[in-house]
Amino acid sequence: MSSKVYPSLINKPCSIINPSLTRRRETFTMWMKSLVFHGNGCTVFNSRGEVAFRVDNYQQKCCTKVFLMDSYGNVLFSLNRKKMGIFGCWEGFKWIESERRNEKRPYFQVRRKSNFFSKNISCKVTINGFDDENNSITSCYLMSGFEGKSTLKIFDFSDRRLLLAEAMQKQSIEGISLGDDVLALMVEPHADQSLVMALVTVYGLINNKL
Repeated sequence: MSSKVYPSLINKPCSIINPSLTRRRETFTMWMKSLVFHGNGCTVFNSRGEVAFRVDNYQQKCCTKVFLMDSYGNVLFSLNRKKMGIFGCWEGFKWIESERRNEKRPYFQVRRKSNFFSKNISCKVTINGFDDENNSITSCYLMSGFEGKSTLKIFDFSDRRLLLAEAMQKQSIEGISLGDDVLALMVEPHADQSLVMALVTVYGLINNKL
């Protein structure tokens, strides 16, 4: 099945995607399936057909803790759900690979906005980062989509509602949809690819897709 999702996958070596800021737009193929037999999660291919990111959850779907990894299984983010309010809150912790642990302070938090009379899903994302002089800075993102659908958009509200990434149903060259579980994920230049993937993963968990 993976060769149908991305035909150029066969005989392609894996490579690690640098989670730093990108200088060009990248289009990923996101398959909402794990490559692990009987596992839950998703697999992400870059434009060259190489596995770029993975989420392999050996437990049931919609669990309270998952790990975003690169193609070699190195953890990039640990994603934890906290029970707060009606919808709860998701926290993303950057992983320090050299010490085999995650940072104590969450790098980002995702809270779903309450809207009982709409099928729209809107999530506020708070990013806790540092500038070039190591001063603490906070950014605000917004994720928007629809209940039961994997398609979404991510905006940076710190920069006049700048579009950072957009996921939509992927189609074949012939224009045929590959299904609800196969997405084309476009990430704009200067966006942190690993952060975008962590947010898309959280959105899938909120939307019961992972």
